[in-house]
Amino acid sequence: MGVSRSTLATFGILLVTAIWGSTFFVIKDAVSLVDPIDFLAVRFAIGAAVPALIFLPRLRRLTWRQWRTGLGLGGLYGFAQIAQTVGLQHTAASVSGFITGTYVVITPLLMWVAFRARLTRATWLAVLLAVLGLGVLSLTGLGGTGLGEALTLLGAALYALHIILLDRSSRSMDAVSLAIVQLIGVAVVCGILGLPGGYSIPAEPTVWGAIAYTAIVAGIVTMLLQTLAQRHLSPTRVALLMTFEPVFASAFAVAFGGESVTARLVIGGALILTATLVGIRAGQAQPADEDQAWGRSSG
Repeated sequence: MGVSRSTLATFGILLVTAIWGSTFFVIKDAVSLVDPIDFLAVRFAIGAAVPALIFLPRLRRLTWRQWRTGLGLGGLYGFAQIAQTVGLQHTAASVSGFITGTYVVITPLLMWVAFRARLTRATWLAVLLAVLGLGVLSLTGLGGTGLGEALTLLGAALYALHIILLDRSSRSMDAVSLAIVQLIGVAVVCGILGLPGGYSIPAEPTVWGAIAYTAIVAGIVTMLLQTLAQRHLSPTRVALLMTFEPVFASAFAVAFGGESVTARLVIGGALILTATLVGIRAGQAQPADEDQAWGRSSG
């Protein structure tokens, strides 16, 4: 008996999630050698140019309104990427992975604030667990939170806002075309912000390896994998599988990034992971990840 398509799709999404998780320590190593905005500018220039050339006929059929929507969403996503990547300079890759995952909990909160969406008790429980987890992960001594954790949380909030706007403004647009136009939007934002002082990419194998990996493997390849896999899985199942991203991020950071497993990481990470699962099951975080394959969570 052959393997079912849903089983293959499940393994495909897990592979996508693992690849995204692996990018945290890869990017952290790279931005220790290069300015994070310069890194993102080159990464997304490559990540946008390759699929744009491949799918050029599709892009030519888009209207100006569709281009404006996609570029706007991509610009917002670009600022999220910048906040998260700069944050990685100041916090551990494993911690960044878990904090980034709070976008699942932040999304319904923003819906509640902006659109008065009703929140269930389970959603409020998820918020409480996420706050506790963030406190454990980011508390430094008796002081407040660190810069890296704060920037990463800002990035997660921007990801959540992107999800809401994407869900409300992209229903009439081809998914692949929208993903590519958003990539172009990210490249434009990062390119403009990187202009002052010019771009400086050292000829280090670590930096160029990270650029190639995040642009092609964690960007284009995962986009195609997720697009194919989601034809055979429900959005809820996909979202649940994606909660393993911070777990993979921590595993890669410990195995290859030289980070240590601490009680703070285990307890805080477990609280945030539980909050993510509760938030998804509450049904408030579903409008979401279909066009995130091109780079959510550092990937």
